[in-house]
Amino acid sequence: MTVGEMLAATVPMARTLNLEFLETTAERAVVRLPDQADYHNHIGGPHAGAMFTLAESASGAIVIAAFGDQMSRAVPLAVKAEIGYKKLAMGAVTATATLGRPVADVVAELDEGKRPEFPVVIEIQRADGAVTGEMTVVWTLRPNA
Repeated sequence: MTVGEMLAATVPMARTLNLEFLETTAERAVVRLPDQADYHNHIGGPHAGAMFTLAESASGAIVIAAFGDQMSRAVPLAVKAEIGYKKLAMGAVTATATLGRPVADVVAELDEGKRPEFPVVIEIQRADGAVTGEMTVVWTLRPNA
């Protein structure tokens, strides 16, 4: 089962929005929100909440891809998120997430008994490549009790 299939199976909101997990590696996650009238805003583009969920889902995908081997000893949790809507988004939009810290550094902190935090930076783009939104989600790996 791929990371995208796992997220679609375990995160109902990802299924609800019909998110398409195009790429999920420890270096990059790319997730697409198809153009769906049920999730439009008052001007016919994707609703801000749908774009937030798209970007947060891309961040979750890269976290699972990067730290899936640590799940027996820690649970990933989003700590905070900040999003900026930059340009009008119309049609399908795609979120591309990248880790803000090296995986090895985060795992080293976990090995030291710490609760590491790390940012994931996400760009949301429309089909013509224009960046319509930027988001940062700070994640932690909470050690299991």
